[in-house]
Amino acid sequence: MTAPRSWTRIQTATAESVRVFIADLGNGLLAVSHNSLAVIGLAVLSVTFVIGGRADVRGMLEERALDWLVERQEARSAESSQLEEPSLLAQGDFSAVDRATAIDPSELNRQQAAVAQWLARRYKVAPEPVGRLVQESWSLGKRVGLEPTLILAIVAIESSFNPFAQSAVGAQGLMQVLTRVHDDKYVAFGGNHAAFDPLTNLRVGVQVLKDCIAKAGSVEGGLRHYVGAANLASDGGYAFKVLAEQEFLLQLIKGRSVPVTARLPVPPVSAPAEQPTTAPALTSPTNAATRPSATVNPVLQSKPDRVAALSY
Repeated sequence: MTAPRSWTRIQTATAESVRVFIADLGNGLLAVSHNSLAVIGLAVLSVTFVIGGRADVRGMLEERALDWLVERQEARSAESSQLEEPSLLAQGDFSAVDRATAIDPSELNRQQAAVAQWLARRYKVAPEPVGRLVQESWSLGKRVGLEPTLILAIVAIESSFNPFAQSAVGAQGLMQVLTRVHDDKYVAFGGNHAAFDPLTNLRVGVQVLKDCIAKAGSVEGGLRHYVGAANLASDGGYAFKVLAEQEFLLQLIKGRSVPVTARLPVPPVSAPAEQPTTAPALTSPTNAATRPSATVNPVLQSKPDRVAALSY
């Protein structure tokens, strides 16, 4: 009986020793883990305070995180493109609608909406982009003290609301500004190619128009400067046509009906100068090259060559 009891006590003591060892080991690991987590938390908190006070470090981390996210997105896109048929619309550009020069005409007031709809029908362009140009013309006109209808009339005569128009001498965009002459005005917009951005061209053109009117002292004189005819005997009826188009718009603002097919009135033709008693020789090379043809109506001639506009 003595041997079995001794063996039982040994087993009991061994089990108790193992239990105590395991319990102490667990408590030790728990204490170490607790202390380690406390140290890690303190380190993370310290690093957070340091990064929070360093804008450069914070910016660098944000940039790296963004680069990593972009790389991951590109990698996933490449993987999906290998599995699916290629499509130009698979990843739509959600910012495209923000870049579009367009607005719902219903968002305009009554006068602006009437002008936008009339111009859209007259020049066969969509009412949404025209509505945005009308809205911008009202805003710019208020800022610089010009009638918005005058701005829109110039756009109509100059480009017929084609933002990509270009003349033979390099006048570009909606208001046909000579980009190479006024390139300094496009610096704030990123360079000369901004001339084909409708709103940028409109803003630059209005600034040029304002300067021309201030220089000439009148709207009609400013229009002659704007078209480059300040030093010419005639502007080819340019100012007359712009003011006539503006009158159509003013009638719309007053609530009157103006047909979209309404033709501009014919500019008055000044009386010809008194002819000399002795007619110049028809065979003279100088006279043959410089004298205008008697069969050409000056009203139907195109706008003056804008090379002369280098002066404004």
